[in-house]
Amino acid sequence: MTTETKLPFDKEYVSSFSKEMGEPAWLTELRLEALANVETLPLPKPDKTKIDKWNFTQFDKHIVKSDDYGTLNDLPEEVRSLINADSSDQNLYIQRNNRPTILSVSAELQEKGVVFVDMFTAAREHGDLLQKYFMKDGVKPYEHKLTALHAALVNGGMFLYVPKNVELTNPIQAVFIHDDAEANVFNHVLVVAEANSAVTYVENYISTVDSANSIFNIVSEVIANDNARVQYGAVDTLAKGTTTYVNRRGVAGRHARIEWALGLMNDGNTISENVTNLMGDGSLGDTKTVVVGRGEQIQNFTTKVVHFGKNSEGYILKHGVMKDSASSIFNGIGKIEHGASKSNAEQESRVLMLSEKARGDANPILLIDEDDVTAGHAASVGRVDPLQLYYLMSRGIPQSEAERLVIHGFLAPVVNELPIEGVKKQLVEVIERKVK
Repeated sequence: MTTETKLPFDKEYVSSFSKEMGEPAWLTELRLEALANVETLPLPKPDKTKIDKWNFTQFDKHIVKSDDYGTLNDLPEEVRSLINADSSDQNLYIQRNNRPTILSVSAELQEKGVVFVDMFTAAREHGDLLQKYFMKDGVKPYEHKLTALHAALVNGGMFLYVPKNVELTNPIQAVFIHDDAEANVFNHVLVVAEANSAVTYVENYISTVDSANSIFNIVSEVIANDNARVQYGAVDTLAKGTTTYVNRRGVAGRHARIEWALGLMNDGNTISENVTNLMGDGSLGDTKTVVVGRGEQIQNFTTKVVHFGKNSEGYILKHGVMKDSASSIFNGIGKIEHGASKSNAEQESRVLMLSEKARGDANPILLIDEDDVTAGHAASVGRVDPLQLYYLMSRGIPQSEAERLVIHGFLAPVVNELPIEGVKKQLVEVIERKVK
């Protein structure tokens, strides 16, 4: 299906939807301005992947009406396994397709003034605070067609705000459930950590339908102000047939840290952008990504760390496995701007192909506009080492089990380095299912 410029929803619909949700005037205006630019803005141009025939704009339903889950015990089994349903002191948001359905906020968060709400409630009850950060310093509505479409049609997501000097000991979790094959999700996640604060946030995108013809347009913004630390974990497991655009972007202030732990396990075609802008001196961005592709899916993953502040550090570590006829592009970009002296940009990307028809491409890129810096990269693309398989099989291990062990060994350097135990556990289980 070719991507057309004519949209299924006009400004009257968008204005009416915004009013129905009780949104402030500034958000309605932002939606309408973005909608007006969708038709003229170009699609993004991910390196070596043609997406002009992917469907990002043609769909029938902006909102599907899903029932609430009464309790955590009503959740599907595959969702219950992701959370601690027995804990009474947890911070958990669950969204079913487009519907906010469960929110649990601990006494600790309430006492410390943390805001943890769905995006619609954030717009109604925390409009001024939301306006300060929403698509301002992170992702802009006018970058290209898909960011404009996202700004116009946001229909889900979550807002997390951590005040100054507040350090949260327990993780915050959001689970976005996709169980309606006709649901199209335009989620916006905004995490703001004020100066000297700390938070760990983990999200799951999970399809409980085997196949869908849905569109996911996901934008996440992480704002870590001076001396703040944000650990952001995500495991994406959307169904075959789903077309996904996901843009996760971080902005780090002076001596701030943003650490990404991403398990990108969708079964449909996926374009992923992950950019960390190190604005402040002494800031750090660390991205660890694991990917498994299968079937005939096409994926493109761009990870970028941009150094603006002096003495900033940026690290990229990505390992991917491609099987069947899947293909994937891994773009790693370390950019050191003029003036960001004594900065360090390091990256490693490795792809393992399990079959003759599988394709992988690792592209390390360093863009250096400053002299007094350190930078390095490593990349490899290859097939399973037959000597490794022979060694394991000579010990009586069947070939399928030997391949499984080789895959786990290949991904282990990334999985073992993930700083969030919950993400690590979920990833191991997803990898096990996908490589069988």
